[in-house]
Amino acid sequence: MKYVLSSVFFSLFFPCNLYSFDHNYKSFNEILVQHVRYDGLQSYFNYKKLKENPGKLNNFLNSLSSVSKNEFDSFTKDRRLSFLINAYNAFTLKIIIDNYPVKSIKDIGSLFKNTWKKEFFTLLGKKSHLDNIEHNLIRKNFNEPRIHFAVNCASIGCPSLLNQAFRSTELNQQLEKTTKGFLSNTTKNRFKNKELRLSKIFKWYAGDFEKKFGSVEKFIAPYISKDKIEQNNIASKKYTIDWTDYNWSLNEKK
Repeated sequence: MKYVLSSVFFSLFFPCNLYSFDHNYKSFNEILVQHVRYDGLQSYFNYKKLKENPGKLNNFLNSLSSVSKNEFDSFTKDRRLSFLINAYNAFTLKIIIDNYPVKSIKDIGSLFKNTWKKEFFTLLGKKSHLDNIEHNLIRKNFNEPRIHFAVNCASIGCPSLLNQAFRSTELNQQLEKTTKGFLSNTTKNRFKNKELRLSKIFKWYAGDFEKKFGSVEKFIAPYISKDKIEQNNIASKKYTIDWTDYNWSLNEKK
């Protein structure tokens, strides 16, 4: 009897989503494990397979959309960031499969509104778009430039989509993993023969890295070279940066 009364009390005074939302992201993790494949440091996603059976993704997206702003605000900082990264990546999968087959995510946009400005989902009680998650909800509220290697734009030029959901309990390790993987991929970033070539991500979001680390060069130095002397040279801006071409082709392997 006491247990029943306690259950009634909690159901009346506490929103159930606060307790029922899965911060382990079991269902999204299963989607990623089933559809992400690696070729070296580059990951590819099987959009065709997901489009044929989208039920689990749709259910996960509904669970994200059911979280209220008040519930979200009650999460810890790492839970909020994990939630937003996973939301960005999951809704990106949604817009791709809804328009699949497509050669590039950029092809989904129009002359008047690019893909990232299309309002096609609800998040935290409001109609939203991908740019809102990345720029307004993440970049404005978290001083964490490594998110640029976690949010995925469904393109070859983008950092590889991780084959696991981001979780607050291992968020730092996962951000380090995606960062190291991206900066180790010599098709996108490399330092060789005193020549520094970087992805345009570091050009587009240089301010984020400058704000936390002082410069792009100081951030990348320990990741892109094992030589301590060269790390100091890179951090001291002794080498000019050339930018690699950004490949907007869909991150899909035929």
